[in-house]
Formats: sequence, structure tokens, C-alpha cells
Amino acid sequence: MTVQFMEQRPLNPMLVACPSCQKSHNIGIHSHQERRYKCHDCGQTFAETKGTIFYGLHYPVWVVVLVVTLLAHGCPVAAIVVAFHLDERTVLLWLQKAGVHAKTTHEQIVCAGQIDLGQVQLDELCISTQLGKVWVATAMSVFSRLFLWGEVSKTRDKALIRGVLERVKASAASTTQAILFAVDGFAAYPKAILKTFYTTACTGRPGRPRHILWPNIHIVQVVKSRSGRKVRAITRKLVHGNLQQVYEIIHQSQVGPGRINTAFIERLNGTFRSRMPSFIRRTRSLAGSVVRLDYEMFWSGVVYNFCTIHETLEGTPAMAAGLTENVWSVSDLLWRRLL
Repeated sequence: MTVQFMEQRPLNPMLVACPSCQKSHNIGIHSHQERRYKCHDCGQTFAETKGTIFYGLHYPVWVVVLVVTLLAHGCPVAAIVVAFHLDERTVLLWLQKAGVHAKTTHEQIVCAGQIDLGQVQLDELCISTQLGKVWVATAMSVFSRLFLWGEVSKTRDKALIRGVLERVKASAASTTQAILFAVDGFAAYPKAILKTFYTTACTGRPGRPRHILWPNIHIVQVVKSRSGRKVRAITRKLVHGNLQQVYEIIHQSQVGPGRINTAFIERLNGTFRSRMPSFIRRTRSLAGSVVRLDYEMFWSGVVYNFCTIHETLEGTPAMAAGLTENVWSVSDLLWRRLL
């Protein structure tokens, strides 16, 4: 990826829709020099950047792409401010725009009911912010290493877990697929899972429709006993489902026979900590708000899903999950117009 390539991105009327009439079948090029399109249905012209995060930014596209790429891989804001002679507020604005764009892209692609989940692992992180401690709950599909969703909350409770599980449910391609949930010892997980993954049986009678649990749900917990910071013992237990099917799902989603664990989501959270300075346990780069943590997480998470080649997958997690056929560049991700 070179500066010249990003600056000379060719105009392609096939990839845009008119922001006025929302039609995309009759778009032409109005000006190559000004990089504008024209809708031949309503007669309106619009800029190439309309509908993207680049619209209204008074900087070259390649600068924005380069800066947010560095942010997605853990470069501190202070370093970018010094290296590019930018105002800190400008960098944070670009990060916010990229995060909002990434979250919406994630909702439209990952949470669109087309993923064979297999084994799903969930975990929480405790993050220090300028306002005190907050909790970040994340979920991933082990087979594809796909980051499924994350939620940020000031409290570690059932509402935090339910927020993640609702999005995991939305990503599932079928209500009959076998799903294994591997979680830690937090007591809210089993109840939240059983109250989320159901279908409603409408009988036409008064009252709330009956909830029918998905038939192939399995839940295991990994409980760690600690003495101070050291782990003294690990207990693995089946909470719901069939133990034989549990190990069949583990065998299909992990390399080798494997055993009940939450190692994969812990590695993903380790990746997040390495890519987001505000997620590091002891850092001076504290986030100022829950909202900032949210768009930082989704920006790094979507770059991880679509732009990062995983060593064991020979592609990106999104490719392994069947969501895309090729590796996206950060520029491709940012130029994607939202539906």
C-alpha cells in the first residue's frame, strides 16, 4: 500500500449510490478533477467522499488512513500528534469516526445471521478509566477466531452479558446449530445464555408466547481458584447440555482433541490490550469515557476481523467465517459505504 495508490483511487460509479434519491443504477462521473459523481435520475452531484468518514475532513485521505491504521494497532495518540503535527482533538475525532463506522459495519455484516458459531467463548476485562473502573465483555467464535461482539459497562452484571449474547444470537445462521458456550465462573453467564437463546411459540392465546430453548445449546464453565494473583486450581464443569457433544464441538473448532478452556477469548483480549493503550492494566493512556472505549474496541476489533491475517487460518477471521473472500485493507474498510 503506497501513498500514491491511496491518493489516486479510481472513481467507480458502480460502487456508489446517490445520497439524495438513494438510487445506484444511473450514476456517472461529473468531474475527475474535483472527484465528483452525478446522479442522472435526480440531477444532483456529490463528492466522492460523501457517505464515508472522509467527508468534510480537510486532510488528504492517505493521512487519515495512515493515522487510524496506527491507532488500530496500538500507537498512542500522543505519538501520532508529535509525528504528524496534528491536534489531539483531530486525532480523537478521526478515531471516533472510524469506530462508529466500524461498529455499524460489524452490525451489518457479522450480526446478520450467517455464521455457524460452533464454540463461542466469552470473557470480561476490567479497565481503568479517568472515571474509575469499567467492564468490557467480549465474545468470539473459536473456529474462525472471529470477534463477535463487545459491550462496555460500569458494572459487571447480567445486563452486560445479555447485551453481548443478544448480538451473538443475531449472528447465528440457524436456531438448530450446535453451539458450545465456554465461559468463566461468573454466575450470570448460564442464566443469561438460557434466557437469550430461545424461539417463541405463538399459539394465538392471550399472554406471553412460550419460550422454547434452542435444542443444541451446551454450556461449560472454567472456574479458577486463586490465592492472591496466583491460580491454585482450575475446575471444569458442564452446566447445560451433553458432555459427549461438548467434546465433539471442541474437536471440530480447535486444533487437536483439546479440552474445556477459555484460552482463545483470553488471547483475543490480550490482542485488544496490545492494540489499545487504554486497555492496558497499568497505563497512563486512560480513556476519558465509556463511549471512547466502545469505539476504540470496535475499531480494533473490525480491523482484526477483516484486515488481519491469522497465522493458523491462512486468512482473516472474516474469511474463515465465510463473510468475505479476500483480505480487506484498512482503506477498503473505510471506503465502504454503510447501508
